[in-house]
Amino acid sequence: MDFDFKEVEKKWRAKWESDKTYEVKEDTSRPKYYVLDMFPYPSGAGLHVGHPLGYVASDIFARYKRLKGFNVLHPMGYDAFGLPAEQYAIETGTPPEVTTEKAIKTYRSQLDKIGFSYDWSRQVKTCDPSYYKWTQWIFLQLFDSWYNRENNRAESIETLYIFFAENGCINWPQHDKEDHAEFTDVEWNNFTPEEQQRILMHYRLAYQSFTEVNWCEALGTVLANDEVKDGKSERGGYPVERRKMRQWSLRITEYADRLLSGLDTLDWSDAMKDMQRNWIGRSEGALVNFKTAGGDSILTVFTTRPDTIFGATFMVIAPGMS
Repeated sequence: MDFDFKEVEKKWRAKWESDKTYEVKEDTSRPKYYVLDMFPYPSGAGLHVGHPLGYVASDIFARYKRLKGFNVLHPMGYDAFGLPAEQYAIETGTPPEVTTEKAIKTYRSQLDKIGFSYDWSRQVKTCDPSYYKWTQWIFLQLFDSWYNRENNRAESIETLYIFFAENGCINWPQHDKEDHAEFTDVEWNNFTPEEQQRILMHYRLAYQSFTEVNWCEALGTVLANDEVKDGKSERGGYPVERRKMRQWSLRITEYADRLLSGLDTLDWSDAMKDMQRNWIGRSEGALVNFKTAGGDSILTVFTTRPDTIFGATFMVIAPGMS
């Protein structure tokens, strides 16, 4: 007996779409479950085998949870905003909007043929202004916030402004003398707005600073370490150099302790938790000052084993950038 699987699959895909089988509605009578895949970058080449390799596993899990009575949210989207889309448009000579929309249609067609149980009514495209306006909103919340270690949470930068105006920062535990000099409340109130903002930049959760980056002149952008291979950009193979530049950063280190303690409450494997702990990289030790021979200069080093410091015979200084 012949089985025309193409017609059978076409029939059921049409029924799932018309019946909105996988569209999720709010239902407080059932427990909720969220199954989220990593959004693919929609390139002109279409899906590769690595996409369904992960998507099939998560789709099986989403279906299992539905059968167990959960109200499962299983959406899909496209990570379509950024360097890959820009470079593909340059290489093909077409606007990013055109190439991206064409690629998304191809991806959607391929994903539908596989038969995934996605709720397409909640599709996300990161290049859509209705989406990335929220990433801009989040950035502004971070910029307008600082981390209060005493209360162990982020607060409005306005509260820090008021604190400095009333107390200054003399002997304030959260003040780092390497960032800026101490000041009294009177001095703070006499600072110009520009001077006050320079100080507040040392506390904002989103801040500007000079850091070493991987700069690619041909692409005109900074690249992450995993986007560089053998001194060249992964996309295009252009030369990459280390350069000190002023750029935006996030003060994620302020959340290190909360991230570590939060791992204890997660239902993750021990191997995954250890990987996260190692990534956070908490070290407890001491800062030790060494005087240089024949001068008054001091070299400060950090060590996790101050009890062995008297056995030190030499130290190595990494080359820096001025």
